[in-house]
Amino acid sequence: MNLKSKFNYSVLILAFFSSLLIANQTNHIQTIYLGSGCFWGAEKGYESLNGVIDAESGYANGYGINPDYRSIIQLKNKFNSDNFAEVVKVTFNSNFISLEEILIHFFETHDPTQYNRQGNDIGTQYRSTILFTNEDQKKLSESLKDEFQILLSENGYGKIKTKIEPLENFYLAEEYHQDYLKKNPNGYCPDLSTGIVFNKEELPIIDNSQLQVGKHILVLDSRNYCPYCEKLKLDVTDEYKGSIPISYRTSDQLQGLEINSPTWATPSILFLENGIEVFAHQGYLDAKEFYKLLGKFKLGKTEAYNVAFNEGTDARFCREYQIFKNTPDGVFVDKLSGAPLFDTRDRFVSRSGWLSFTSPVEGSVYELPDNRYGMRRTEIRSVSSDIHLGHVFDDGPNGMPRYCINATVLEFLPRSKSS
Repeated sequence: MNLKSKFNYSVLILAFFSSLLIANQTNHIQTIYLGSGCFWGAEKGYESLNGVIDAESGYANGYGINPDYRSIIQLKNKFNSDNFAEVVKVTFNSNFISLEEILIHFFETHDPTQYNRQGNDIGTQYRSTILFTNEDQKKLSESLKDEFQILLSENGYGKIKTKIEPLENFYLAEEYHQDYLKKNPNGYCPDLSTGIVFNKEELPIIDNSQLQVGKHILVLDSRNYCPYCEKLKLDVTDEYKGSIPISYRTSDQLQGLEINSPTWATPSILFLENGIEVFAHQGYLDAKEFYKLLGKFKLGKTEAYNVAFNEGTDARFCREYQIFKNTPDGVFVDKLSGAPLFDTRDRFVSRSGWLSFTSPVEGSVYELPDNRYGMRRTEIRSVSSDIHLGHVFDDGPNGMPRYCINATVLEFLPRSKSS
């Protein structure tokens, strides 16, 4: 065989094995259609699974109704058995994730014993359903359904209402429904699961005794992926350094606590005193909203709250001023967020009756024009919590500014505890 023939033969062999590889990869691309209530959160849950290529929201197995959101939510179709189901078209590579793993996720992340509803979402469009495209999918779905039924029955749940049937039709939902949680980041993930799992792990017993003493902030987190939970941590709680501790729990870890609010939405922020819920907020909230609630919880109807949120002013030479004017070396922090604001190294005695500093901690405050009461002043607010702190004037020592700050919205940390 000459050199040219050897080259052509090698090319043919390479092309043959490449075609086998492509065919093998293609053969492992599968699709199944799953309905478990509102498709917004379900879509995001499937997308978070390693091996899922795409998850698309849509309408399936409906008849005589237009396949669009406006039609399926009409009152006349709420209990129409021919209504479309909200489903997620899950496309996955079975080399990386099996159909069994996806179906386990399906059963574990909603309540399949509810009929034509999930939580507060009621109607035939919210029915629990598995729509198969081949007999293998049907057999595996029925087998896992039977297995999960045994587990549910052992824990006091009723009969599974999930309909397993062949896919008859599917229409993609409107564009605004696709990746809905990414487009609408200020909400919550409904955790409507039963808490029953196929392969139960022995979870450590959670000791809530510390939460039964004093004030605490408790964030209800999700065992599964919840984008709103992650956003809350990134935007708010990861940066929190306040004196009231923050803890995280899932809805099945609240033993010994008196909780009155629903616990099926994540995140939920519970404000506790001696283990008893004082009030709560359901869903994501930004830092400004969070600190407004924390101010209500921590400060109550005090002068500090009036200063922080109503732009009030401390009385001259108030009690907190008398305490803070001669502290040892250290840092003054935001009373709510715990973020450093002013350093004793920049403090000076102005004899004005309010704490005075020549500068704030870098990046800790921002300025706003304040023209109230017929005066032209510059307001100072905290970057971390957005509470009102005071004003800045140009009459400090040696031509420096004078940051005139209300003592009631500060806390003091000695230098050794401020790092």
